[in-house]
Amino acid sequence: MNELNTTEKKGLIGKLYGGLNMSWPVVILYAVATAVLTTVFLLFPVFKDTSFERMGVHLEAWFFFAIIVMANCKKPVESALKTFVFFLVSQPLIYLFQVPFNTRGWGIFGYYKYWCMMTILTLPMAYIGWYITKKNWWSVLILAPVLAFLGVTAYECGSFCLRHPPRLLVAALFCVLQIVLYVLAFFPEGRKKLIGFAIPVAAAIIMVLAVPQVDMHATNFLPDDPVLTDEAVVEAEEGGIAEISITETGESSMIMIHAKQYGTMDFAIRDGDKVYLYTIEIYEDEGGHSQVLITQR
Repeated sequence: MNELNTTEKKGLIGKLYGGLNMSWPVVILYAVATAVLTTVFLLFPVFKDTSFERMGVHLEAWFFFAIIVMANCKKPVESALKTFVFFLVSQPLIYLFQVPFNTRGWGIFGYYKYWCMMTILTLPMAYIGWYITKKNWWSVLILAPVLAFLGVTAYECGSFCLRHPPRLLVAALFCVLQIVLYVLAFFPEGRKKLIGFAIPVAAAIIMVLAVPQVDMHATNFLPDDPVLTDEAVVEAEEGGIAEISITETGESSMIMIHAKQYGTMDFAIRDGDKVYLYTIEIYEDEGGHSQVLITQR
């Protein structure tokens, strides 16, 4: 029974990556369908700030769609042209479908510049990407950046989900699913599979170790709006969650904040004989944006 299930799974993966009829009409219909689906996720409020809305903003879903096109082409030139046309049709349609419902109207096409550049890049990328179907060491090398990207994205979405459950859980699982699919589909040998799974894990670990939890620069007015002189200095613990400096003195005083992590920290501003005591909190809101709250002690 287990052997039968394994065979069926391999058959399904083989069908998805190499067994589909990716003719030109299919490519066009595929592009239109993904554009419609993306537009639905972008327009309906129920999908706002969810994993599904990410489809219209981030890349992980489009790797999935593009690799299906590439893996079902017979030659690298065909892969390049059909992937290019897939993006050339789907991306403008996503903006076109939104025009009647967006306050910017036709101005929404201003956001198309990024996707236009990505569409052009699909020509060389899909040409090279087709060679993943050879299922050799070149497949590992070509897919390595994609697997690393998915590993980092899975970590980012997963850690966000832990802080704001169950937000972005679907996005994290979708990235993990892609990693598993690509390793099983294009890395048939044991060593290649091991390396394939190691790449996204290593990328996520490097992300954790090398990238700070938050790297935010902001300017804020102090809550009691004291009138500070040029002698005012900030006193705060070393190695705290943020570096704080005074940017203005005189009629109104503003501080500049460089936050390194989330949390709270006390600080003081000493201006001659006067001492002003504050607590700063750096936190992440429900939308995933870093926020600053300063209160007087």
